[in-house]
Amino acid sequence: MTAERASIVVGDDGVPRCGWAGGDVEYSRYHDEEWGTPLHGDRPLFEKLSLEGFQAGLSWITILRRRESFRQAFHGFDIARVAAMEPDEADALMQNAAIIRNRAKIQATIANAAITQSMVDERPGALDELMWGFAPPARAAPPASLSQVPAITPESTAMSAALRARGFKFVGPTTLYALMQSSGMVNDHVLGCARAQSGER
Repeated sequence: MTAERASIVVGDDGVPRCGWAGGDVEYSRYHDEEWGTPLHGDRPLFEKLSLEGFQAGLSWITILRRRESFRQAFHGFDIARVAAMEPDEADALMQNAAIIRNRAKIQATIANAAITQSMVDERPGALDELMWGFAPPARAAPPASLSQVPAITPESTAMSAALRARGFKFVGPTTLYALMQSSGMVNDHVLGCARAQSGER
């Protein structure tokens, strides 16, 4: 099988998808309904930022399968409620087997919420505006294969620097490029995928 053909997988439903979405029902649903679809709003983007931070070093499907548990653990990613979480709540999450029990990531999520809260208190929509400000111009054509999809870009590097300057943690360039893909700031559905032309923002 060539690398080009591996870039696309055709499901039992006959739908051609990006190669990474094959073989798992939840991954296929996520690919079809969410990945590459423009996502706006301070709370949704804070949730995405938090989950991408937890994903660092792990596979995204691991996070996706636990997303509802993360939402329960972090109060639906309500920014104010997460920012107000006390140390004993963070300690309790270390006993929660339904999420990723990483103390540094748990503490970073709470700290990032506090930073986000200060931003949106001053100007609602500030996180959305900041993050979408790094979205590149839409591609003239979709990537020809998965090998043409980058892991890091100048825009994700710049976004990382901007967030780090504000004190955010777990916001490296690779993590943020994954966020840009999943939130539709870029459309990395490859040529031949049913969604290659449908993720325009």
